[in-house]
Amino acid sequence: NNYHVHHKFGWSLNGTLIDPGHDYRRRVSGGSLIISNLDKDQDSGVYQCTAFNTRGSILSRRASLQFACQLLYFSTINLIKVPLLIFPAELTFAWIFNQYPYFVQQDSRRFISQETGSLYIAKVEPSDVGNYTCVVNNTITREKALSSPTPLVLRNDGVMGEYEPKIEVHFPDPVPAAKESMVKLECFALGNPVPEISWRRTSGVPFPSKVKMKNSNAVLEIPNFQQDDSGTYECIAENRRGKNVARGRISFHAKPHWIQTMTDSALSIEENLFWECKASGKPKPSYSWLKNGEQVMAEGRVQIENGALSITALNLSDSGMYQCVAENKHGTIYYSAQLMVLASAPHFSKTPLKTVLKARLGSEVTLECKPEASPPAISLWKKGNEILQRSERLSLFSNGTLQIANVTKRDAAIYTCVAKNQFGSASTSGRLIITEPTRLTVRPTNMEIIVGESIVLPCQIASDPALDVTFSWAFNGQLIDFRRDGDHYERVGGSLSGDLMIRNIQLNHGGKYVCVIDTDVESLSTSAILVVKAPPGPPDKVTVEEITDSTAQLSWTPGRDNGSPITGYSVQARTPFTVGWQAMDTVPEAVTGNMLTATVVGLNAWVEYEFRVVARNAIGLGEPSPSSAKTRTEDTIPDTAPTDVGGGGGTKSELVITWEPVPEELQNGDGFGYIIAFRPAGVVTWTRAVISTPGVSRYVFRNDTIPPFSPFDIKVGAYNNRGEGPFSTITTVYSAEDVPSVPPKRVRARSLSATQIEVMWEAVSDMPERVLGYEVVYWEDDTKPDTIGKVRITGNYTLVNITGLKANTAFYLSVAAFNTAGPGPQSAPINCTTKKPPPDRAPLNIQWTMIGSTLTLHWDPVVATETESKVTGYSKHRYNEINTIFTNKTKAELTLSASDNYLIQIKALSEGGEGVGSEPIHIHKSPQSGFPLRPTHPVTVLLALVIRDLYFPCSILLDANPPLDRHKVSMARLEQDLSETPKENRSPFCRSVRWKPNQWRV
Repeated sequence: NNYHVHHKFGWSLNGTLIDPGHDYRRRVSGGSLIISNLDKDQDSGVYQCTAFNTRGSILSRRASLQFACQLLYFSTINLIKVPLLIFPAELTFAWIFNQYPYFVQQDSRRFISQETGSLYIAKVEPSDVGNYTCVVNNTITREKALSSPTPLVLRNDGVMGEYEPKIEVHFPDPVPAAKESMVKLECFALGNPVPEISWRRTSGVPFPSKVKMKNSNAVLEIPNFQQDDSGTYECIAENRRGKNVARGRISFHAKPHWIQTMTDSALSIEENLFWECKASGKPKPSYSWLKNGEQVMAEGRVQIENGALSITALNLSDSGMYQCVAENKHGTIYYSAQLMVLASAPHFSKTPLKTVLKARLGSEVTLECKPEASPPAISLWKKGNEILQRSERLSLFSNGTLQIANVTKRDAAIYTCVAKNQFGSASTSGRLIITEPTRLTVRPTNMEIIVGESIVLPCQIASDPALDVTFSWAFNGQLIDFRRDGDHYERVGGSLSGDLMIRNIQLNHGGKYVCVIDTDVESLSTSAILVVKAPPGPPDKVTVEEITDSTAQLSWTPGRDNGSPITGYSVQARTPFTVGWQAMDTVPEAVTGNMLTATVVGLNAWVEYEFRVVARNAIGLGEPSPSSAKTRTEDTIPDTAPTDVGGGGGTKSELVITWEPVPEELQNGDGFGYIIAFRPAGVVTWTRAVISTPGVSRYVFRNDTIPPFSPFDIKVGAYNNRGEGPFSTITTVYSAEDVPSVPPKRVRARSLSATQIEVMWEAVSDMPERVLGYEVVYWEDDTKPDTIGKVRITGNYTLVNITGLKANTAFYLSVAAFNTAGPGPQSAPINCTTKKPPPDRAPLNIQWTMIGSTLTLHWDPVVATETESKVTGYSKHRYNEINTIFTNKTKAELTLSASDNYLIQIKALSEGGEGVGSEPIHIHKSPQSGFPLRPTHPVTVLLALVIRDLYFPCSILLDANPPLDRHKVSMARLEQDLSETPKENRSPFCRSVRWKPNQWRV
């Protein structure tokens, strides 16, 4: 609340209040003191700020304002120039040699003291002769002063001999050092030869790493000075003539620092105050107390002892701002707190009783009476209008609390607490309702479940209607957040049900589930353990311990069993030649769950394998392990012979041998190839040939002495760098044969239609070569090689039909016999011209009449053009029996069976073949006795079944007689046609529906 009070400020100088209203150089702005035209005589001193408001006043810490003066003069002592100052300032010193900017560089022989400003030269050399000027810098005012030059000359009245070190610069004893400050000790000696400086502590304790030595050890720096750093330090200057020691003690001191303070206090009138503050510091601080900036004196009710202030029987005049002051010679610190002495009548504005209080039957009820009052109020309790007294079940405590043990229905009433002090009285009331105990009706039970399933953990209660009930669930001690974890957890059930549904259970859902029921008067809980089982986790660290050409010894470490013991393992492998992973045979055949090694058998030699292991338990097969490192089996001689050994054919004087190459994964090692062995049938000795290319599948042996079509025994084997493998079984093949040497005779041809030519010839006989069949070659023009066609027919045939030819075109044809060596000589070419094409128009204006079972058809004749073949007749196709009737007229009569369905089509006939067919005529059998038969028109009807404004499509192919008018159709007529339509003519949806006219749209 103090932040809402307006603050004012005042300043004092050396204890005298500054009046800004009558001082033109000093003014206060926002609490800050601003001084213009600073004056050393008027403005030097100690300043302190006072802040005050209606609650009191406090003092700030003190601040000192000092002025750095100009250098007044320099005194010369031997070779050392010492600047003398009237007033201390932050000064640094440097020396100019002869002229600016040549400054004296410090080394083991020369040293500039930053304590005195003096320049020391341990041993003067001729190069040191010249003028020296001292430069003093004030780091606060940034002012600079220079001394007048002082010459350094060498005496020529003699030569100084060697002498022991003489320490000219050393530190005082003692050296006061403040906590955490930077301490610098200087030590420098004159001497010949130039002395060496070293440092030590008399205690023998070595220097910590923070201690640094600078300027050729003339300066010792101790940063962040602590109590441990205090003690006696020695500077040793030494040359070959002797040594000298300067010694001094560094004492530790610290300004005060708070370690215990007081806090703002609001106490009632007549109460007692006790405040204590403590500060650390060296020397030990002394304490004093201020009230509103004035010294507090110990008298009567006020006692001060060290840093403790006590005031007994507080009254209103004791209110104000208090400060504890801790002080030693290194500093003063202040801490402030407010004391408010209160006097007020009781009130319950912050702590009223609840309007409705609920308690479970048989429980203990505590009603608290906590009025705010100064001094504290005396309270009493009422039940209705009856003042309560202490009894066996009722307890009245001095702090105003009422406690009722083992409550009954009779304790339900309005309870009032009345509080009084000398300034007034107040009361607060609440109605106590006694409720029936809450009972758990359905509890969750311990369960085992498999990953991926879902369950409901029940949690249901019976409770008093007056109670507000909330359910919550905890899993392994953590409250379930249904919004965050809604993918798996959901609360289900009504207001008196806290059932928990867990969907798609995962392994991490196994654990303890606690249902917590909170009401206004009590909290209940019930729990269950959920064990989640799953197939095993992946095994790990699959290692190939030992490998041969066909086996591998594996070991692995088990994965998690996921709640169900591992019952066994299976081993899988893959190679560059397999598609994915393959299950492998092992020894033992069944690898049980307690085994972590197995031998894989049946491996191929010289193949790179990867292995992995899969565990299984009662739930199922788990995830596979990571694969092992790739390991190659050892090589060995081939154990697989080439397959599908055969051959034959080729050209003259050749023996062709073929086989299926051995796959790379069965070659068993490097240097793989084939051994081909052959011999004429009946000969004992084999001829061998070697092929070193693994992918080759054919070998041709050429020799002019090989008789044509002669039988040979052959076999093919495999080998690699390790040796020869097995041979295939012996097979007989024939050497290449000669082509037939004689062409066919009496070749002739005739045109069958616009697209077909029939070719005939006389079979070839009386020659030594085999004939396997005949080859007909045909072409349009010798100048057009792309028009050449070829037809082969195998066997002893002497006739072939060539189809797919161009109409009205002359073709040249030739015939040759062939065998495995190829075709022999061709016959002399003959020619043949295809017929003109048939008319490309269908018969039109087809009419029919039906009398009994006789169908009479009439149509208009089809007239051929000049480029078409003349019409020679007409054909009628009846597709029920797939037969054709021919006529050279434009009418026909057909006798039809009443028990069959017919589809009739008419085509024109010519030398060039059949023309285009007419529209088909459909004739269906009668559904009753078979009569009368009706020629029909095929039509597709598209319908839609309408159910609640939704359209379900349906299409039907039906035959309509008389023809349907697409614009005028009655549902009755359509229904009759539909009922006669076979189910196979209906789309699937239409096959199972009943026809109701008012449901359909056409």
